[in-house]
Amino acid sequence: MSSPNQGIQTLLQAEKDAEKVIQEARKYRVQKLKDARSEADKEIEEYRTSKEAEFKEFDLSRAGTTQTSQSTIDKETEVKLDEITKFYEQNRDEVVKKLLDRVVLVKPELHRNLTKIESP
Repeated sequence: MSSPNQGIQTLLQAEKDAEKVIQEARKYRVQKLKDARSEADKEIEEYRTSKEAEFKEFDLSRAGTTQTSQSTIDKETEVKLDEITKFYEQNRDEVVKKLLDRVVLVKPELHRNLTKIESP
């Protein structure tokens, strides 16, 4: 009888050994996945850092242009405002006089569309 028990024991031991091999393979696979994920995170961080540096460089190169453009626009606006103020000062009295003449000096006359009706 020891022979069949010994065969079963051998099979159980083989099953345990196979389970250990499978467990080792699972651990190895999990570790490889963790390592791959970690490496991918490092690469992503490096890429992000390089792109942020590129953007900052681009932004700095454009910042001078933006400030120059803004100062140019401000100067042009100031010149136009000065011209408008000057024009206002020159024509203010004349415009006020014309407005007062239209309001105060009214000539009563019939409207041009009104036709005269003659009596029979």
